[in-house]
Amino acid sequence: MATENKNLSVYDKSKIPNAKSLRFGIVVSEWNTTITEALFQGAQEALLDCGALEENIVRWDVPGSFELTFGCKKMLQTEKVDAVIAIGSVIRGETSHFDFVCSGAAQGIKDLNIAYDVPVIFCVLTDDTLQQAQDRSGGRHGNKGTEAAIAAIQMAVLGK
Repeated sequence: MATENKNLSVYDKSKIPNAKSLRFGIVVSEWNTTITEALFQGAQEALLDCGALEENIVRWDVPGSFELTFGCKKMLQTEKVDAVIAIGSVIRGETSHFDFVCSGAAQGIKDLNIAYDVPVIFCVLTDDTLQQAQDRSGGRHGNKGTEAAIAAIQMAVLGK
């Protein structure tokens, strides 16, 4: 598994650009809220640690991971941001609904990256079990939200 030998929360701050002059949008799914709140906390803490100002972090909530694409699109259209982080969590159930939601969210965020000149970072956990999601949202594998925030900083600087 991709995160087996990696801690998602570890980054070398000396290699990350200062984020003081950058503005970030974070769109958070309300589905699996325990997981998505932990991912948001990881992202917010990393942004602040790297110099972002609290007033330059805009958060919007959407009902689920499938709705992340629309939420991110509206944020790109109405807020002046340098990067957007899409935070969600989809945990496999008994039906193929999991596959459709994961595919739709991934494709939608990819489409936003093609259509807009502002990076949208994919921070959607797509796990088989709740334990796997917990492990990647502050558990034994670190926090994917932290990793997404670092990617957002790097991509925002690249985009300028």
